Amino acid sequence: MTDAEATHCLVTGATGYIGGRLVPELLDAGHRVRCLARTPGKLRDHPWAGRTEVVRGDVTDPASVAEAMRGIDVAYYLVHALGSGSGFEDRDREAARVFAEQARAAGVRRIVYLGGLTPEGIAPRELSPHLRSRAEVGEIFLDSAVPATVLRAAVIIGSGSASFEMLRYLTERLPVMVTPSWVGTRCQPIAVRDVLRYLVGSAGMQSEVNRAFDIGGPDVVTYEDMMRRYAEVAELPKRLILRVPMLTPGLSSHWIGLVTPVPSALARPLAESLRHEVVCHEHDIAAYVPDPPGAPLPFDRALVLALQRIREAKVTTRWSSAGVPGAPSDPLPTDPDWAGGSLYTDRRELPVDASPAALWRVVEGIGGDNGWYSFPLAWAVRGRLDRLVGGVGIRRGRRDAATLRVGDSLDFWRVEEIEPGALLRLRAEMRLPGLAWLELRADPDPADRRRSRFDQRALFHPHGLLGHLYWWSVSPFHAVVFGGMARNIAKAAERLERELPGGASVPPSAAEAPGASSTSQP
Repeated sequence: MTDAEATHCLVTGATGYIGGRLVPELLDAGHRVRCLARTPGKLRDHPWAGRTEVVRGDVTDPASVAEAMRGIDVAYYLVHALGSGSGFEDRDREAARVFAEQARAAGVRRIVYLGGLTPEGIAPRELSPHLRSRAEVGEIFLDSAVPATVLRAAVIIGSGSASFEMLRYLTERLPVMVTPSWVGTRCQPIAVRDVLRYLVGSAGMQSEVNRAFDIGGPDVVTYEDMMRRYAEVAELPKRLILRVPMLTPGLSSHWIGLVTPVPSALARPLAESLRHEVVCHEHDIAAYVPDPPGAPLPFDRALVLALQRIREAKVTTRWSSAGVPGAPSDPLPTDPDWAGGSLYTDRRELPVDASPAALWRVVEGIGGDNGWYSFPLAWAVRGRLDRLVGGVGIRRGRRDAATLRVGDSLDFWRVEEIEPGALLRLRAEMRLPGLAWLELRADPDPADRRRSRFDQRALFHPHGLLGHLYWWSVSPFHAVVFGGMARNIAKAAERLERELPGGASVPPSAAEAPGASSTSQP
């Protein structure tokens, strides 16, 4: 197939969980792909980045959407305002209308949308706001002038998905569970690879097709069934599950937020979606995207594959891949004075008796199970406080144990910049009265190239008086937290250099660093 014959696809949400997996699938199927992203730099380090075109834009901005639609055959809409607070339904509605109108104006022949499976016989006003909004967006596309394929899925099972992470951590961490009544509600989960197969196949649908399709796996189960079956697949002891009817979705979301890495702001719409039975009432998609032998995958097989990916450290995208609604997104300023504003800095520089390569491996391996190389109690307490005020906390961990890429979530940070072998810059996504960054640099020693220098900077731009008060209230602890971090990173690099001359492929655990231990999930 030549470039002229290949279907030209636009993918929105490529920085997210599904979008980041769909792009390589479309490329492997022979399609050309353009990605629309608010921050194109987040896609820079993806292994498929060089095979795509990335344009800057936002689905709520008609001009940028119009530019992104030029020459497009099929447009994938994989964005939503889930967990972004009040008013998200209005934002979803407006973005969908902009997308549909610009697709019509550009002559796009199909819109493909992944929405939520909704229960039959339930009035829209009785649905959760999340499901109601998903259904409304689907209707907007089906009523537009462009033929649309609306895929409706319930729980998606795949390594790194929010639904799977909820199931995984609840089951692994709680041998005895007091659960809300919705654990007895039936749903029809689907493996992420089947979702991707249907999404890719939808690009080739005939022009007369304009409808919604229910997509799901072969098993109809309750959430309680899913937890019990997860325990069996993961070879855990049997779980004791006790239902308590007074646990509301709000209370359930806080409970989920305490036990799992999924923050309550995201857990709530997921929990609310389980109040009603969501099962497929047709499998018509198979007439347009035929199921190969063994597909759709059974629930237990989907669990096995997801766990295998996690154990092999081959999780390509995670639920936290997308930006956190309301989190700071400003890059580190090039003007250190912020045009007259304040920028507080805590800087630590140390000579390291190790090569820059060894030092870099320790730097790139920071966070997640490796911890933060200093005062673990302080990091754990800060993470718990962040969860209490609706933040992401420190338990998001890492996508990969050894390597990072721009856009990765890293506990309550996000990778803003990487210069391989030299610089790692993290932007805080915790709840703060200001903007914060942590910058770690591995430089060669000018006097001895076999040695290196470690340069660590914590930067904070306060918002108002509260921001200034916050900095001065925590600055007395910086000598312990940031000073200890710099010293322990240097010691870990020196130990690595001694044990494995020339560096190692995997950094040592921070739990092995003096005075440090892991504070992330097991």
